[in-house]
Amino acid sequence: MLVYVAKRLAQLVVIVFVISVLAFLLVHLLPGDPTLTILGPNDTPQARAQLLQQLGLNKSLLQQYWTWLTNVLHGNLGESFITHQTVTNAVATAIPIDIELIILSQLMALVVAIPLALFAALRPNGKLDRVANSGSFAMLSIPTFVAAVILVLVFAVELHWVPATGFNRLSQGLGPNLKSAVLPSVALALGSVVIYFRLLRTDLIATLQEDFVTMARSKGLSTRYILLRHALRPSSFSLLAGAGISIGSLLTGTFVVEYLMQLDGLGFQLVNAINQRDYLMVQGFALVIAVFYVLINFVVDFVLTLLDPRVRRA
Repeated sequence: MLVYVAKRLAQLVVIVFVISVLAFLLVHLLPGDPTLTILGPNDTPQARAQLLQQLGLNKSLLQQYWTWLTNVLHGNLGESFITHQTVTNAVATAIPIDIELIILSQLMALVVAIPLALFAALRPNGKLDRVANSGSFAMLSIPTFVAAVILVLVFAVELHWVPATGFNRLSQGLGPNLKSAVLPSVALALGSVVIYFRLLRTDLIATLQEDFVTMARSKGLSTRYILLRHALRPSSFSLLAGAGISIGSLLTGTFVVEYLMQLDGLGFQLVNAINQRDYLMVQGFALVIAVFYVLINFVVDFVLTLLDPRVRRA
């Protein structure tokens, strides 16, 4: 296990290094003079000199990367040349919103998908199974931004149950916070419900045909006990792997929802930074999001290794 973890950590370091290089090169891949592209109409000799010093563009590319990487390792991701806000502060302000939306959406998805898959797997091709499969295909065909608009139209505009835009943080109270988070969380959960349901249903159907399940039935154990005690755990490994991919993809999936509902998360701030050509902010956000995605998948792989003895033996 220690050798496996050491190898995975070494791979993680290499991947993060490649990500840092690509994020650093974002500014240098701009066509023409990057200072002119960043400054735009605010281009003046003084502003250009300040930006050159801030970016270190008067040094060699290797020196620039080393200086930037050193700053990143010390928690300095740069500073917006437009708003003069540090990227670290922007990330610290925005990421709690994304984390809350991801946690709520995944809890909703699991609460719906797991019981539905358990009941559907009991009678494959039964009435419930056919309805659930058809419904999952329908949900999968609805893009997130369409689902978000429909939810806002029904529950915010027509019924006035929840606010259409904006986000109340936990410091403003649990009730207002949940009211502002429920619609975007539901919009994000729809795609995850489909993935989790189909993965778990398929594995459960296969597991219920195994000899140890037949033995458990012959002992007179209840169907509920067999499902929860004997079948669910060995069938949940694909679900866990899918959850890692789904959670990582939600970091980008939240962009559309946050922009539509005006939630001041990573996606909303990143879109604004792109529109304002605030490339230093884009560079820092791209690095944080990519590293976060890699770390999530590393944690999921590690947990999967702990839970599944077949992976440990391999």
